[in-house]
Amino acid sequence: MARAMNAPPKTFHVKSFGCQMNVYDGDRMAELMAEQGLTAADDPYAADLVILNTCHIREKATEKVYSDIGRLRKHGQNPMIAVAGCVAQAEGEEIIARAKVDVVVGPQAYHNLPALVARAAKGQAALDTDMPAESKFAALPRRRRVPPSAFLTVQEGCDKFCTYCVVPYTRGAEVSRPFAAIVDEAKALVDAGAREITLLGQNVNAWDDDGRGLHDLIAALDRIEGLARIRYTTSHPNDMADGLIAAHRDIEKLMPFLHLPVQSGSDRVLKAMNRSHSAGGYLRLLDRVRAARPDIALSGDFIVGFPGESEAEFAETLALVDAVGYAQAFSFKYSPRPGTPAATMAEQIAPEVMDERLQRLQAALNRDQAAFNAASVGKTCDVLIERDGKLPGQRLGKSPWLQSVIVAGDHAMGAMVPVQITAAGPNSLTGAARETQPA
Repeated sequence: MARAMNAPPKTFHVKSFGCQMNVYDGDRMAELMAEQGLTAADDPYAADLVILNTCHIREKATEKVYSDIGRLRKHGQNPMIAVAGCVAQAEGEEIIARAKVDVVVGPQAYHNLPALVARAAKGQAALDTDMPAESKFAALPRRRRVPPSAFLTVQEGCDKFCTYCVVPYTRGAEVSRPFAAIVDEAKALVDAGAREITLLGQNVNAWDDDGRGLHDLIAALDRIEGLARIRYTTSHPNDMADGLIAAHRDIEKLMPFLHLPVQSGSDRVLKAMNRSHSAGGYLRLLDRVRAARPDIALSGDFIVGFPGESEAEFAETLALVDAVGYAQAFSFKYSPRPGTPAATMAEQIAPEVMDERLQRLQAALNRDQAAFNAASVGKTCDVLIERDGKLPGQRLGKSPWLQSVIVAGDHAMGAMVPVQITAAGPNSLTGAARETQPA
């Protein structure tokens, strides 16, 4: 359905929901529009074009998109609205019918965004949810200016088909970007100001190019002059290869942090989720990782209230949390997504039961995160300065273990500053610079 003709936009605003891959995609869309001569606007209500880069993992994330569209229509200057990302891929023409937006573009087609915006400005239909065989990355502009910590997508899609997950349907099958293209983009990121690069993928440790695995890619990035830190996320337990574990021991630039979702501590629930690993196997894998890098910080994902989860099975999840001692973790109530097998399973858990279990799980996770942070007090570590703090005279950066650290002083963005940790809160640390090093 074509909308009325619009004046070509002169300003734009990108709002990204969900995961780091969406942040990366949002940045690339912003670069695309800037290449067309549009100016970025900090305020979405003042922009001529608003791009909502969406997430479809959870129901609330989807509804939030429609709420944002309504607010933009009510309080903005009637901007052109483009819905991008996974909601666009999953719902396509339904978004245009329900919300009367101007552009709908899926996550594998956003390199066509400038052409779609031009069509919408002429009152023509502008929808593209194709998943072309050719890579979109070759059509994206070269990275020119980036923050000290930058994201780099190396792998997209997933072949695991967990029964609760829409990623295989919205992002497609597993695809790995070529080795040389990734290294070239990493070098461009460093040239544009990055000191730290986080490699991204729906299943990043499944990355492969002609027999080379993620550890080979990390080793290549380790040789880039000016790059100080390397991270990667999100991983699957079944793809933690021996070489990747060894990389945590052998490559100094690879930070001592691993995000490795388990989802549940119950083997029966894991089987129902089609996770293809057991709780015991997961714990043994973490033992191997810790043997390679004893100071590694561990992070995970959890879903409570999966269909059929009993109180005893939830207790197994709490026991796994106690056994691991996570430095960080993300936990969610199960959310049925249309088209996934779990959405039609019997024994859907009552919302009040999920609420109560989530509160207990988060109490345990928060306890362990607070303990991990408290153990940092008195230690000195390098902090990569990324942005201003909330108060004048403050800078904010990250420790090697991905903790937010508040530091007093006018340290340059991108500086690596030795900091002695003086206090720990539940979500951040405070420290004093031991000395200042040049950026």
